[in-house]
Amino acid sequence: MANSRFSGTDTYVATDDLMMAVNAAITLGRPLLVKGEPGTGKTMLAEEVARSLGRPLIQWHIKSTTKARQGLYEYDAVSRLRDSQLGDDRVHDIGNYIIKGKLWEAFAADQQPVLLIDEIDKADIEFPNDLLQELDRMEFYVYETQELVKASQRPIIIITSNNEKELPDAFLRRCFFHYIRFPDKETMENIVKVHFPDLKKRLLNDALESFFEIREVPGLKKRPSTSELLDWIKLLVAEDIPPEALRGDDQRKIVPPLHGALLKNEQDVHLFERLLFMSRRKRV
Repeated sequence: MANSRFSGTDTYVATDDLMMAVNAAITLGRPLLVKGEPGTGKTMLAEEVARSLGRPLIQWHIKSTTKARQGLYEYDAVSRLRDSQLGDDRVHDIGNYIIKGKLWEAFAADQQPVLLIDEIDKADIEFPNDLLQELDRMEFYVYETQELVKASQRPIIIITSNNEKELPDAFLRRCFFHYIRFPDKETMENIVKVHFPDLKKRLLNDALESFFEIREVPGLKKRPSTSELLDWIKLLVAEDIPPEALRGDDQRKIVPPLHGALLKNEQDVHLFERLLFMSRRKRV
């Protein structure tokens, strides 16, 4: 039985503000635009909303080359020309060469779906504007077949952005906006416990302390995210790393073990080593 309100799931820790934003967007019938640091669970939110509400999930992952038209449909003229040269009877029905896009799939769904438009800021700046009418009216016209495709029910639309470029004001006006703040230590502890319910408390505390210490280093090119913390803890457990190895004062081990799960470039590793070494020297 499908639910009508999102209240989180057993595998996704959602804050009250986030749950309120999802439900507000559903009530208004507007797309939910979600921004936040990479790795804060924006894409996973759509998956969990669909699972929680018992709705089918349709995912449209945007690339730098993606055009808005592809979300509606594409006309495969090349295949039609080839089939005409081969004498295939399919050429007499142009509908055989219309490839349905993700919006068409969502509009035609028997049950109200959750449509994820993921990382919309990767596309050309005109991409959001090119979808304004379709997202407003929940319909579009297929010129090749002279067909009007109209949504039988308004999909629940979740749009994610990593803030790589500004989105047009006209597009923003049509969305309900929510920024996923980076989890505080208490929320992060709850997230880790969902994924590692049997993790020993001391290892959990020391891992979180090391993780947030790294994130607070000024000048990092890329601060580690939630997903990278979970990867790191998975490795710590798999390699049976003791908690004391994370907080030791051995000057020969400036950075935590298996730090490659957290620090993703050599500049950040060297910066962290240098600042941590200076900090420890001051304490001596």
